[in-house]
Amino acid sequence: MTQYSEQRLSLAPSRLCRALRPSRRVLVPPLCRAFAGSGCQLAPERGAERRDTASGPVSGFCPPRKSCHDWIGPPDKHSNLRPVHFYVPKNESPLEQKLRQLRQETQEWNQQFWANQNLTFRKEKEEFIRSRLKARGLEPRAGSGQKATLDAEEMADFYKEFLSKNFLKHMYYNRDWYQRNFAITFCMGKVALERVWNKLRPKPKETARRSPP
Repeated sequence: MTQYSEQRLSLAPSRLCRALRPSRRVLVPPLCRAFAGSGCQLAPERGAERRDTASGPVSGFCPPRKSCHDWIGPPDKHSNLRPVHFYVPKNESPLEQKLRQLRQETQEWNQQFWANQNLTFRKEKEEFIRSRLKARGLEPRAGSGQKATLDAEEMADFYKEFLSKNFLKHMYYNRDWYQRNFAITFCMGKVALERVWNKLRPKPKETARRSPP
């Protein structure tokens, strides 16, 4: 069973960003984090298994019924992003529901983008290594069965080419990410004001029922 750790997420934008975004910086780090899979340790890591497709649900985990918090899981093996299972309160207001749905949609969009991007990265990397080895007359695996590799300088050519080829894709991703993040943050502010108002506004007095004569 996939182990999750329970984490209470307040309406602070910084915590929401840590839960959903692929990096804390602006342009290049989101790509690096998605490839490297760095992040705070909230739950045990899963094995770096590989598949030919990046589709399918992130996890089938269901938190305990009595839990009243969001749950953050280990990094997904395709996207390297930590999935969040959002808590749905019984008395959720329409504005709180809108905020939760925005966060869920953003997580799914983020997951799909990086899962597909990492899959493309791995495939093109293997093709690059295979073509370079073939040009030298070498096999992908040596006689001992050990996988042949290229040195750092040769791999730098691939990384540079990959980043250049996907520059517009990453630029549009960052644009859409900040648009979504702004919409979530704005909605979080509205939810915070709604909760404050609900606490401060005077509660309607209950009229005492008169007993019939």
